[in-house]
Amino acid sequence: MSEISFEDYHLSAEIKRALSVLKYETPTEVQTKVIPLALENQDLVVKSQTGSGKTASFGIPICEMMAWEEKRPQALILTPTRELAVQVREDITNIGRFKRIKAMAVYGKEPFSKQREELQQKTHVVVGTPGRVIDHIERETLVLDKVKYLIIDEADEMLNMGFIDEVEAIIKELPLDRVTMVFSATLPKDVETLCHKYMKNPVHIEIAASGVTTDTIEHRLIEGKEEDKLSLLKDVTVVENPDSCLIFCRTKEHVDTVYTELEAANYSCERLHGGLEQQDRFAVMDGFKQGNFRYLVATDVAARGIDIDNVTLVINYDVPMEKESYVHRTGRTGRAGNKGTAITFATPYEGKFVKAIERYIGFEIPKTEAPRTQEVARGKEAFEEKLGGRRVVKNNKTARINQDILKLHFNGGKKKKIRAVDFVGTIAKIPGVTAEDIGIITIQDQMSYVDILNGKGSLVLQAMENATIKGKKLKVSKALK
Repeated sequence: MSEISFEDYHLSAEIKRALSVLKYETPTEVQTKVIPLALENQDLVVKSQTGSGKTASFGIPICEMMAWEEKRPQALILTPTRELAVQVREDITNIGRFKRIKAMAVYGKEPFSKQREELQQKTHVVVGTPGRVIDHIERETLVLDKVKYLIIDEADEMLNMGFIDEVEAIIKELPLDRVTMVFSATLPKDVETLCHKYMKNPVHIEIAASGVTTDTIEHRLIEGKEEDKLSLLKDVTVVENPDSCLIFCRTKEHVDTVYTELEAANYSCERLHGGLEQQDRFAVMDGFKQGNFRYLVATDVAARGIDIDNVTLVINYDVPMEKESYVHRTGRTGRAGNKGTAITFATPYEGKFVKAIERYIGFEIPKTEAPRTQEVARGKEAFEEKLGGRRVVKNNKTARINQDILKLHFNGGKKKKIRAVDFVGTIAKIPGVTAEDIGIITIQDQMSYVDILNGKGSLVLQAMENATIKGKKLKVSKALK
C-alpha cells in the first residue's frame, strides 16, 4: 500500500505550510481515518488511546473549515481538564497559525473577566472545561449560534470526573445543524448513550489499542518493598540515564517526598500536583516542554495534559489504582514514533492492581530485577555528566512555529474605531511585506496586538513607527509576551 501523506487531503496552502513547519509528515492511523470524514462534515465516534495523534485528527479539519471573517466561535471543544484545554488550544493555534485562526481556552481558577474580554474579540475556536463553558453560556459571554463543530475530547474521563450532565446541558444550547465528534480511549455505556442521543448516524472508528501500548514502549515491572522505593528510583534513573523522565505518584504527599529527595540529590527536577496554584502548574508544564529540567514528579493530573514528543522514560513510582491510568501515564512516552520505556515499581500489596492492568492491556508486564550495585557504579559517571547539562528539546512544535514570529503592540484599539482590516491594509502596503506575513490580530479596547510572520517583524516595526492607521498615529513596540 502506498503511504498516505497530508498532501492527499486537499488542504489549503496555509494549513499545509503549518503542518510542514510542525514536521507532521505522515498521518497516524487515527488521522488517516478521521480527517477525510471530518472534512465531509460527518459525525464521528472515535475510540483511540492517548498519544495516537487525535488532537491533530480533529484540529486539522477544523482549522481548514473555519471561515476567517466570522467573528463568533465556529467550533467548541470540550476537555475534562484545564491542562488538556491549554494543550489543545496550543495545538489548534499552531495548525491554524498561517490561516490566522484564533483559538482560546476557558477554564476555572482563572479570572472570568479576562476570558470575557477575550471572547469579545474575533474567536474561531473555543476550547474549555464543561463547568467554565456553562458559566460563560449562562452569563451570555459565549455566543453559540455560529458553532458548526462540537468536539468532545476524552469523553470517558469527562464521565469519570462527573461532567456528563454538564456536557449534556451544553449540547442542548448548541445549534442542531452542527457536526459532532466524540473522542474517547474507552467507550463506557453512558458515553455510548450520549452519542446515540445527540448525533446523526455517527461513523464509529476504532483504533486498535494494543499497538499504542506495546509497539514503541518497552514495559517493565520491578517488585520490592515500599521503604526501598526511593533508593530503587535513584538506581534506576542512574542506569537508565534518561534525557527526560516523568515519575508518577499516587498522592500529592508522595510527589512532595520524592521531589524533595531528588532535589537534595541535585537532580534537575520539578513537581506537579493538584495542590499547586494553576499558574504554577502551567509554568511547570511549560518549563518541562522547553527543557528547563529533566525530571518531573507528578500525580495523574499530568498524565492527560502533557504532549512532549521526547519523554524517554516513565516511572510509575506507585502502581496506578485505575487500570486506564496505566495507559494514560505510560502513553506519555513512545510518542510520535519514538521509542520509550515504562518502568513500574510494585509492592507485594499492589499485586491485584498489577493483575487488573495486565488484563486490561492484554499482556503480562515483564518482571525485571532491581539494578545491581556494579551496574549503578558503572553508570554513575555518565549520569552525573548528563545531570549537569541542559536538556535539549528536539521537537518543541510551538517554539518551531513561533520562531519567525514577532508580536507587535499598538496603543490603540476598539475605542479608536480600529479594526483588523485597518491593520492588514496598512501593513500589507509596506514594501517587502504582504498580507501572508500578517498573523493573528487581537484588538482590545485601548490596545491591539498583531503577529508578524516569516521573520518580517523588525521590518514592520520600523515602518510602523512613522505610519498612521486610519489616519491615527499609534505607538508601536514589541509586545512583552
